Amino acid sequence: MARPDELTFAPLGGVGEIGMNLSIYGLGNRHQRSWLAIDLGVSFGDEEHLPGIDLIMPDISFLEKERNNLVGLVLTHAHEDHFGAIIDLWPRLKCPIYATKFSAALFEAKCAAERNAPKIPVTVIPSRGRVDVGPFNVEFIPVAHSIPEAHAIAIHTEVGTVLHTGDWKIDPTPVLGAPTDEKRLRELGDAGLMALIGDSTNAVRDGRSPSEAEVAKSITELVKGAKGRVAVTTFASNVARIRAVADAAKAADREVVVVGRAMERVVQVARETGYLDGVQNFRGMDLYGHFPADKVLALCTGSQGEPRAALARIANDDHPQVTLNRGDSVIFSSRTIPGNEKAVGAIINGLVEQGIKVITDRDHLVHVSGHPRRDELRDMIAWTRPQLLIPVHGEALHLSEHARLARACGVPKVITCRNGALIKLGPGEPGIIGEVPAGRLYKDGNIVEDAKSRAVSERRKMAFAGCIFVAIAVGEKGEMVDEPEVDLVGIPEKTMAGEEIDDIVFDAVMSTFEGLPRARRRDPDAMAESIRRAVRAAVNEHWGKKPICLVHVLQV
Repeated sequence: MARPDELTFAPLGGVGEIGMNLSIYGLGNRHQRSWLAIDLGVSFGDEEHLPGIDLIMPDISFLEKERNNLVGLVLTHAHEDHFGAIIDLWPRLKCPIYATKFSAALFEAKCAAERNAPKIPVTVIPSRGRVDVGPFNVEFIPVAHSIPEAHAIAIHTEVGTVLHTGDWKIDPTPVLGAPTDEKRLRELGDAGLMALIGDSTNAVRDGRSPSEAEVAKSITELVKGAKGRVAVTTFASNVARIRAVADAAKAADREVVVVGRAMERVVQVARETGYLDGVQNFRGMDLYGHFPADKVLALCTGSQGEPRAALARIANDDHPQVTLNRGDSVIFSSRTIPGNEKAVGAIINGLVEQGIKVITDRDHLVHVSGHPRRDELRDMIAWTRPQLLIPVHGEALHLSEHARLARACGVPKVITCRNGALIKLGPGEPGIIGEVPAGRLYKDGNIVEDAKSRAVSERRKMAFAGCIFVAIAVGEKGEMVDEPEVDLVGIPEKTMAGEEIDDIVFDAVMSTFEGLPRARRRDPDAMAESIRRAVRAAVNEHWGKKPICLVHVLQV
């Protein structure tokens, strides 16, 4: 008799880290499964550890291998950490994509803004809609979050139902969109929920997240009380916040000028999809200078300190159209994502030095998280009563705190895992049953490459200790034809004793060459390696660092 199908789950990104989300669900047996993917996001490079890397993406080699069994990709919402890798990676998968209207429209706008983006079709599903994707019946359940149309995904199968929460919070008064659908979540619990795969971002924070409506009220008071010009920076995708800022400007009799391409794109999509209905028209940057100081508000990108974004350019006084002066105000209606503290701090300090008043969530309620705190996590567990809970979307601390809370709430089985774990959800006893390949890909300029690529590790070494180039021409009898060429990049000119470092390198090259037997001089690879080692050792002795050394032997 054939064994019944089993339902499995494997995170390929987003577990043990925040960002780069990709989850897959499998239905079938060990020999063949149908796979459903949820989200395909990025995280952002860190200049210190990954110089030159803009984006980090999940390694999808497993899905490429299983491409014929991949029935679809479902998007919970349109944040970069959930859909930012699609343009680069979808051509390797070419599976159907399912999303609601706003996510699909924002994705289309993102494709239109990219040079040479592939044509990627998206099937639009209504909010609260259901669709059969292979053997999975997928349901989009509205949840509150910091972007329109965030959805938890209920995956209905013959084995049982799983709730993949995506990013969510409980906000009874969101500025726009539907609140989290408690009624439908309770119905899932009443019908019997096999597993809850849940957001852990704020599992270390007690209480409940404040409402967007409270932030809107606070921003209105601040804008009304401001003297001079006001700039507000927030995540471009937070349309509720854009709406709140527009309402605050209207109440203070100010015109809104949108500054930054990402913000312009989201505003356009939000207007097309009806999320800014009734909101006044915004003005172009070219009109900013024409308004009196107390009649204008600049809505800017750059809340994370991005060097090319609008706010950084304004703070450095090199924006062609938008300027701020002593006595003006900047409101950071955002939180600093871990890793961006230095960049944001530099902008804040630059503004303060110019006499500009800076307002952040440290001193006023100008931002709330889009993720659930501990009481909200308890509510979700009480409404859905899952048999199994797997914490995702968080670092190790967040995952373990979410797990501890779930056990305290009486969830029968709780499993913590890492990217690449293959977990059986049912039928029968759930548990980790194996591993699938998981890792990282780097977006380096226009190229997507494996995290093991030489380029990044070499770049890191060069950033730390520079590079030395040596070129040497050798005749067929092993004699030196001309003086060696030596070039130093990123290396101090002189030692502490005042010696020229390029002289030290030159001497090391000459003495090594002269000390080599003639037979070895005729072997270019052996000679290059001997010189490379000698040069690095000589520089290390005087500088305390070993640079990369590239030796080119030209046989004449």
